[in-house]
Amino acid sequence: MTGTKNEIEQPDLNEINASYAQSHEQHHNMAGFRAPKIDTVRVGIIGMGNRGPSHLRTLIQIENVEIRGLCDKNPAKIDETLNYLENTDHDPVLYSDGEWKKLCEQDDIDLVVVTTPFFMHAPMSIYAMTQGKHVATEVPAAGTMEECWEIVQTAEATQRHLMMLENYSYMPFQLRMINMARKGFFGEVVHGDGAYNTSKMKNNFGKTMYSDMWWLRQYANRRGNIYPTHGIGPICQCMDINRGDRLDYLVSVESNDFLMAKRANGLAEQDSHFAEFAGLEYRGNMNTTVLRTVEGRTIVLQHDATTPSPHNMIHGVYGTKGAALYDPAPPRIANGDHKWVDADEFAEIEERYTPEIFRKMGDLTKSSGHGGSDLLMDWHLIDCLRNGLPLDQDVYDAASWSAIVPLSQWSVLNRSNSIDIPDFTAGAWESNPKNMDIELENGGATTRITSKDESADDVLTKQWKANH
Repeated sequence: MTGTKNEIEQPDLNEINASYAQSHEQHHNMAGFRAPKIDTVRVGIIGMGNRGPSHLRTLIQIENVEIRGLCDKNPAKIDETLNYLENTDHDPVLYSDGEWKKLCEQDDIDLVVVTTPFFMHAPMSIYAMTQGKHVATEVPAAGTMEECWEIVQTAEATQRHLMMLENYSYMPFQLRMINMARKGFFGEVVHGDGAYNTSKMKNNFGKTMYSDMWWLRQYANRRGNIYPTHGIGPICQCMDINRGDRLDYLVSVESNDFLMAKRANGLAEQDSHFAEFAGLEYRGNMNTTVLRTVEGRTIVLQHDATTPSPHNMIHGVYGTKGAALYDPAPPRIANGDHKWVDADEFAEIEERYTPEIFRKMGDLTKSSGHGGSDLLMDWHLIDCLRNGLPLDQDVYDAASWSAIVPLSQWSVLNRSNSIDIPDFTAGAWESNPKNMDIELENGGATTRITSKDESADDVLTKQWKANH
């Protein structure tokens, strides 16, 4: 990359990981960690761009939740978000540009939800935990290896939860897939496929979609799989990663860029707004990262956010007795007979392995995004905090899944050589308990609420129409 405008830094990740691993001593195992019960969960949200309002819309539908703080550098975004709080009792303190630390310091907040650009996630999460707050952060939770280690160290030192909001683990088929793995349908899980393949060309080159066009800047200044968690989250849950197995090492291969530079250069000729993006080298259009676990399982992850191919998450699980494949549609299941089962058997298997969390809340998730997974995830997060239960995805998941971002970049920039994935659990993975209580063996009593005069769906629908 020498001589280009955007030369990519190559820190020595092996040295960084060796240094942290040598000095890191697990102060408190956050796997299975139970914090004191919080009857009413008081929430502050940082970032009102895209995901912030989405989480606010789901959180205000859950009982015993109070929105106590909102922060965004753009006052107009806060004003738009406040429309969703009409006809409710929520009265948050409002913070503007540069005031996110004040929200973290606010005494009457228990949970900070971080929904800013991902390179801000770790600093905000770390500061919130040092101020005594639990944290739920959008994906990825960190962008560098140092940040991955520091979120782990901070969570252990403060004994505060950090949950990465990986919502694809809560989609209907994925929940059943996780349940099938846990109940032995697949036998020994041998391999998993995951992806985030969906074109973001329109979004990334849009002037108003992302503040300061931050995603486009990431595609110019990073290599590797920079959005791995949607693909790997459900697969890791099926493989009990950090709970009986762990990610061991990876290799990453990336194509050239055949699309982004041409788009940037062409737009710059017509619009000076894009001048700074012309002449740059961009991340390749397709990244393929292969991971191996300590117990010998393999995972293939893809990331393509540029080509016009249809949206595809893949989410395939292959075992010694059966298999399941989510994408491309329709989802399919095999029971070891070298073929996908027919529609009747598929329906029977789906019914047999529907977990209690979906039976209880599935019908109520239709008004939320991502196949209902947003509300289901936020509801269970709140229910676990209210009942003092372990969270579904802990800080070790956040660190190990997010570490794919810097590790895959290192591999791409070093002719796809392999690189170790550190053990953030300090050896505790061998005996850590499973997470994601999808059968609701504990808790589950938190309910969804309606407004005083009309259903929450009616309120949200009216507010959405008023703002769109």
